Amino acid sequence: MKVEELKYDEKGLIPAIVQDAATKEVLTLAYMNKESLEKSLQTGETWFYSRSRQELWHKGATSGNTQQIVEIKYDCDQDALVVCVKPNGPACHNGTNSCFVESVYQNKEAIESNVSDYQILANLEKIIEERDISRPEDTYTTYLFEKGVDKILKKVGEEAAEVIIAAKNRDAEELKWEASDLIYHLFVLLREQKLPFSDILKVLEARHEEKQGK
Repeated sequence: MKVEELKYDEKGLIPAIVQDAATKEVLTLAYMNKESLEKSLQTGETWFYSRSRQELWHKGATSGNTQQIVEIKYDCDQDALVVCVKPNGPACHNGTNSCFVESVYQNKEAIESNVSDYQILANLEKIIEERDISRPEDTYTTYLFEKGVDKILKKVGEEAAEVIIAAKNRDAEELKWEASDLIYHLFVLLREQKLPFSDILKVLEARHEEKQGK
């Protein structure tokens, strides 16, 4: 499929759904024209067309939150794109990983029964992100963010010590609970530091590729 063979609308645009290649989370909906798509293919990073400014824009040119393209797919009607990327920071101008953070409807039972191992971590990161933004009263996550980094660091240290004790005692039941607490508090710390979990995955991936090459 050539760029010019895609079906653009009357304004020469085609919708581009941007998706995290690792987590499969939908990050944003943007639009491309032939020129921005060609630039995306040439540079390996996302370029879009701004309908409000009527000009091309390179995602992350100002913020640094670029998106490395993994794959671009088109639908059966050839009039929409899915752009799978490795994001280098938040996709949304509000500072969130995704532009889609609020739900109109949730079937929690269905969600819980259809969650992959990694998706549980992605969901945890999203919930913590939402708590940081909205700061609802009487929630433990809000309490941690309002107390600040010193309190969060203290909790990470305490939970790490509890993990060590549980492991030393060979108490698997206690260990799984303490490890869960440690992961939660670590995610709170990552959010406080504005460090997406995807950056951690990138480091692990790079180390894996390095070892594979040896």
